[in-house]
Amino acid sequence: MLDELLDNNRKWARQKTEIDPQFFTRLVNQQTPEYFWIGCADSRVPANEIVNLDPGEMFVHRNVANLAPQQDANYLSVLQYAVHVLKVKHVLVVGHYGCGGVRTAIESTDHGLIDHWLSPIREVAHEHRHELEACEDDTIMLDRLCELNVIAQVRNVATNPITLAAWRSGQPLSIHGWVYSIRNGLVTDQGVTVSNLQDRLEIFGV
Repeated sequence: MLDELLDNNRKWARQKTEIDPQFFTRLVNQQTPEYFWIGCADSRVPANEIVNLDPGEMFVHRNVANLAPQQDANYLSVLQYAVHVLKVKHVLVVGHYGCGGVRTAIESTDHGLIDHWLSPIREVAHEHRHELEACEDDTIMLDRLCELNVIAQVRNVATNPITLAAWRSGQPLSIHGWVYSIRNGLVTDQGVTVSNLQDRLEIFGV
């Protein structure tokens, strides 16, 4: 199986250079992505492929259920590098329908350490419990919770001191909330784009 992956790598590299002989030379010289993707670790959600971008065009951070927790040093380090060093122009918080992490977050079963990681989703579910309880079935409810989780993570990014410092310095930076559908391959914008402090106040009241 690993030999097959190595063969696939060589075919991919060969095809890239056949189409664009300078492709890897450009990658070596500089990394200048305009986009920073915060997405789920789910193997069915390949960040670059979904938006048809080549390596080098998008900086990517992935974890279970696409969270942006204020206390996670790993995420914060990547956010700071993306915003202050790479100076990306767009942060894309991207969840997906059918997310196992979102489903696990609200199950009554004990899952161990992952339950601690997913606690922010339980908080979102509690905050919106009346809306979620009114959903027609579990699939619709979980899909809506996936959307609400993305919106909550956009808020986390928008209220982070790293983001705040960028806006105060005049750096152009917009944060977007998307949800990807594995069923049809399409992305839906959740309408919570934040590009400055005024947007943040109007959308989130903070």
